Amino acid sequence: MPHHALFIHGIWVTPAIWESFQRRFRACGYCCSAPSWPLDQSSQYEKSETQIRQLGISAILAHYEKHILSLDQPPLLIGHDLGGLLVQMLLDRGLGQAGIAIEPLPRRAGLLGLYRNWPWLLQWAGWRNVLHMTPQHFARNMAQTLTPEQQRAAYAQHIVPASGRVVFEAALGIGNRVNFANDKRAPLLLIASDNNRIVRSSAVAATFRRHRQSVAVTTFKQFAGYSHWLIAEPGWEKLADYGIEWAQYQLERF
Repeated sequence: MPHHALFIHGIWVTPAIWESFQRRFRACGYCCSAPSWPLDQSSQYEKSETQIRQLGISAILAHYEKHILSLDQPPLLIGHDLGGLLVQMLLDRGLGQAGIAIEPLPRRAGLLGLYRNWPWLLQWAGWRNVLHMTPQHFARNMAQTLTPEQQRAAYAQHIVPASGRVVFEAALGIGNRVNFANDKRAPLLLIASDNNRIVRSSAVAATFRRHRQSVAVTTFKQFAGYSHWLIAEPGWEKLADYGIEWAQYQLERF
């Protein structure tokens, strides 16, 4: 039976961000799926702002747990941004054969980290609002390695509003506990990029060190020259191929 790869997207985007990765993994024999967050389809946003405001990390996690349990076998989990943190949480609960966390948000970034990356989010009652990323912020901090034309196209194609509650819960460590000393956790690959202005490579390295409390397999890999948009920017193939090679080795071992 072919292995199943389940892709988990991060804040501000939809599962469409994973289309290229899914094609790459399917070409290597994987079955693939990229479920959206609850209500997380761009066509639904204008109709469901109330539900988006109420969406939190626990609801997103439960949504993916339900999907995983419906599969014939535990999947390979692949996540980016908040999706990378969710991968760690799901592995901690025994819900994956292995996991790849790409530029995962830290377990608790704190309000200082939130302000550094998203100062406009700290508006009054921002945690209760539907939040919108500006094209300028996307170009300057999230995809600064792209050309202006590529930035405009990527923003138009992928960027959607986000739940303020999800953003603040991620920053404050609410509902996203991970047992870093879990010796029974499945193998985990943590990927960083040295030109990331959202999740610094030092933050991913710190997460790696925390996971070293466990005897479970944990691998750290840093790529040079990529921004936080690395899963969809030119050169994404190098990242995907490394992940495929790592996963094949781990899945054959266990």
